[in-house]
Amino acid sequence: MIIMSAGRALLEPVNRIRASRQFRITVDTNKYSVPAQYAGMRLTLKAYPDRLCVYDGQKLIARHQRSFDRHRDFEDPDHPKPLLSQRRKARTRKLFARFVGLCDRADEYYEQLRARRMNPHHHVAKIVALADIYGDEAVARALRDAFVFCAFSSEYVLNIVEQRARKLPEPGPLHLTRCQDLLDLEIGQPNIDLYSQPPGRKS
Repeated sequence: MIIMSAGRALLEPVNRIRASRQFRITVDTNKYSVPAQYAGMRLTLKAYPDRLCVYDGQKLIARHQRSFDRHRDFEDPDHPKPLLSQRRKARTRKLFARFVGLCDRADEYYEQLRARRMNPHHHVAKIVALADIYGDEAVARALRDAFVFCAFSSEYVLNIVEQRARKLPEPGPLHLTRCQDLLDLEIGQPNIDLYSQPPGRKS
């Protein structure tokens, strides 16, 4: 219920209110955040001259300093964290599914990454990025080879992929000389008079 006082619309001290999908409640045209997991839920608002308190049942879930400005948005930095965490987990699951789908040994390769590397998800992300650049088939082949060589790192996979991606120069055409051409040589008659003259005499 809203009470009119001195030209200003004021909420009753206790009021039932619904949080928006953006996990906000609206008071006097201003928006105030609640924890993201309470988006769309009906909550209890207790309004005081200097503060606003939001409850889920008897549990205090949000507290804001009350503002009498207009059309402002006030967010507690902790309130979006559950939503951000949920989104990160969703991205991680999607990335891992992409990685495991690269080849039949990808899941085994991941287990070795977990055992040998401090941050296996970092290597998974880089290997998936390689698949986007070089193609799934090239990276799948590199993963199989890396597994054989016990090379468990995104850097090893990158090295294998890049080595295979390098193209050797095409050999030039091979010209074969025919034996008949070797026999068709014209050799002039040598002058042997030079060898019959006495030493020191010039002709």
